[in-house]
Amino acid sequence: MSNSLQQCWSNNGKALNGWLSSPSPFHAEIMGMQNFESITIDLQHGLVEYRDAVLMMQAMSHANATMMCRIPWLEPGIIMKMLDAGAMGIICPMINTAEQAHQFVGATRYAPDGYRSSGPIRAGLLQADYHTQANKTIASLAMIETVEAVGNAEAICATEGLTGIYVGPSDLAISMGEGPGLDRPEGVVKDTIKNILKIAKSAGIKACIHCGSPAYIREMYELGFDLCTLNTDIRIFAQAVSNQISEVKS
Repeated sequence: MSNSLQQCWSNNGKALNGWLSSPSPFHAEIMGMQNFESITIDLQHGLVEYRDAVLMMQAMSHANATMMCRIPWLEPGIIMKMLDAGAMGIICPMINTAEQAHQFVGATRYAPDGYRSSGPIRAGLLQADYHTQANKTIASLAMIETVEAVGNAEAICATEGLTGIYVGPSDLAISMGEGPGLDRPEGVVKDTIKNILKIAKSAGIKACIHCGSPAYIREMYELGFDLCTLNTDIRIFAQAVSNQISEVKS
């Protein structure tokens, strides 16, 4: 089971994460051919269901990138099913309290570190010693994307076993009374993002963020983020088609 993300972080590198919202194994296969450290399948806001996600991971079996999934909500059942299917990392949305962070981490780990049920139906085929390695290698990323979560950020980041936090800029902005959008300009939302980063670094965990453009990713890397997501497959496709049409018609 490829874990390019863990290798990247072990070398103090900056990880680039791809994002799949379209329920297409072929899209996934193409993304898997690119130079990402990790690729996330989105089961929350994407159009992807469980069966789609399994087929997409199969299509990326030969990719070097680490396979991750964003689950729809904090619900242990879907966390365990995605891990059993072969995901090496879970991004959980709307983690607002330390108690929720603890519940999230516990669902990703076997006893005695957590309460994950054993039955890695596909993951066990990919890695013979899966049970002994899973607790060490599965990434758990808690999304901080509300005012409540910001207020509890120190306690969330102190959760034992949590790999890192993942900033959702759009929901965070909405929670703070501003409009949605990924690449935040200077202002209160961006200041809050910087503060979340500082708290994560002080806690010794990874800081991740969703971005809309390469330029903003470079800026976030310079600030100190450990992983940045490049937009989504659907938006990249739509932008590419729109730009080429505009070039033709101009």
